[in-house]
Amino acid sequence: MFKEALAHVVDGTEGGLAGLLMDFQGVAVETYAKPGAGVDMDIVGAEFSVVIKSIQRAAESLDAGRAQEVAVSVDKMITVIRVLNSDYFVALALRPDGNIGKGRFLLRTAAPKLLAELE
Repeated sequence: MFKEALAHVVDGTEGGLAGLLMDFQGVAVETYAKPGAGVDMDIVGAEFSVVIKSIQRAAESLDAGRAQEVAVSVDKMITVIRVLNSDYFVALALRPDGNIGKGRFLLRTAAPKLLAELE
């Protein structure tokens, strides 16, 4: 079920390259990548999990609530990360010219289904 949900997000997003469901310990639950995507989502997830935890701590210290979504745009890709709960997050990597709005929407709508399967 996880791979199908990730494939739906990646394939449904113009410019989508790969998707990942990971825990905050850096262990990938599932990944999906288009052929030739050239993105190692295990490494992306492991590196960004540290960043997300820092953002969550900052948001809490500011009394701003729980961090829900983070987008990181670099020269070669955009990574959108949606926090599912205190243990898991889902991420989408897309080309810099990809449709980030559609990717965000698909991650948001996939989140409840992923959470239900994780419980």
